[in-house]
Amino acid sequence: MFRRRVELHPLRKLRETFWPSAGWKRAIQYGWRRVWRLSGTPHAIAMGFSAGVFASCTPFLGFHILIAMMVAWILRGNLIASAIGTFVGNPLTFPAIWFVVYEVGRYMVGAPAGVDPDIAETLQSDRAFDMILPLLVPLTVGAIPVGIVMGSISYVVTRSGVEAYQLRRRRRLAERALTLRPFLDPQPPTGETRE
Repeated sequence: MFRRRVELHPLRKLRETFWPSAGWKRAIQYGWRRVWRLSGTPHAIAMGFSAGVFASCTPFLGFHILIAMMVAWILRGNLIASAIGTFVGNPLTFPAIWFVVYEVGRYMVGAPAGVDPDIAETLQSDRAFDMILPLLVPLTVGAIPVGIVMGSISYVVTRSGVEAYQLRRRRRLAERALTLRPFLDPQPPTGETRE
């Protein structure tokens, strides 16, 4: 359903990942319309989407969809909306999200400021785990409050959008049913009798 007729070259796919040819505005609008059209209550869809936003604040790359679906399942949210919500965390937004998450986590843990300036050399040495752990703990701790705040904001925005879309859709379907009723009415025309 979502496949292209002509498969793109791998370099073109990579370019499309970071800069869509239709533009970011169109890609974001498409994503929102996909969320609005999901079946389910506005609460369940918004809860699932906000679970995805929460998961995208965590530093566990590769596990965001799994985390989002687990959180959505626990909160009885829409699982598909939770997977879509993880796209809030992408290569363009991760630096800003992780900076805020790290600063909040560092404040909560009380970790000292500063990071080893020669990170590449440290990650290749025997001290790699010692270097990652001081970064991972504040990122994990800070992800919880930042994820809750971002998830709450996305819940309100998503729920109001889904409610408005579903209301507009119900009205359109009711108007269409009223216009089609004369054509679907099984009564014979006046002056004729049924046998």
